[in-house]
Amino acid sequence: MPAAITFDRFPTSPLALRTNNPADQARRRAFSCQMARAATTARDHLADLLATTTGTEDRVAALIAVHTSVTDWRYEAAARATGRLGQGIAYDPARFRTPIAAAGTNYDRLGPAGRLRDGSTWHPATRTYRGGTDTPASRALAHYGSVAQRRFAREAPTADILQNRVTLPDGRTIPGNRLLRGQAAHHAATELTTRTAARGLPTTHIETGGHPLYTATPDPADATLLRAEALRILAGPGLTPQLFLTARYLLFQAPVTKKGSDAVTRVFTVAVADLLLGTDAPALPADIDLRCYVLGQQAATRP
Repeated sequence: MPAAITFDRFPTSPLALRTNNPADQARRRAFSCQMARAATTARDHLADLLATTTGTEDRVAALIAVHTSVTDWRYEAAARATGRLGQGIAYDPARFRTPIAAAGTNYDRLGPAGRLRDGSTWHPATRTYRGGTDTPASRALAHYGSVAQRRFAREAPTADILQNRVTLPDGRTIPGNRLLRGQAAHHAATELTTRTAARGLPTTHIETGGHPLYTATPDPADATLLRAEALRILAGPGLTPQLFLTARYLLFQAPVTKKGSDAVTRVFTVAVADLLLGTDAPALPADIDLRCYVLGQQAATRP
């Protein structure tokens, strides 16, 4: 029986650390233990399924089955939780199994975000949170906001939309996520507010002011293709660490559910790498999701 996957394979995302309180941070870091147990179960499940496969399509089907089981695990973990930490839209476990394709593009804010600062207060005139002290989450978003702006300066200096292009191993390019600023970002903020109101939730404290910058998920058809290509890479012969990094990037580019896809992709990819690559499995950076959304493919897949 292979050794269990350990919690240190899952460094805590800075986005989960929205407080400077040591006890609250410890509670958030403890989720790594749950992820390690889920990854061990997923790895062993995949090993059992692959033991009876006869070709690439069967291996893809096995990977899909395991990915689905990890998605189910994330929803069940969310359903057991008591709520979110920090300020934001009301916690709803159902979002952990709601497909993005059915509910609309995911927009995640980058750059300065007052709601992630510890002790910040709402300022209605500017629709921002002010004051407070920086947290690992606020520092990470500020850093990647600056990185995104530098990409705009290099690649789309006069545009409000930067379309990320994803290159597949066979040379094809597929539209991935988009980075939005200026009017495109303000339109995204308005769309988010409208959607929230349509769900019957209050919108008075949604931080849409300042100079918003967002990452937006791909169109559903492109996301489906990116996920399918990722699974084919993982199912194919001769999987190498570099090919694995490409597949992991494709999966982060194409999240499935409104909430929780980051954890699902972390658990799934660690489980697959542990089984198929063993000690050659690449490490999982704590900020892997932000790297994949903002840096561009070449930088995000660098060993």
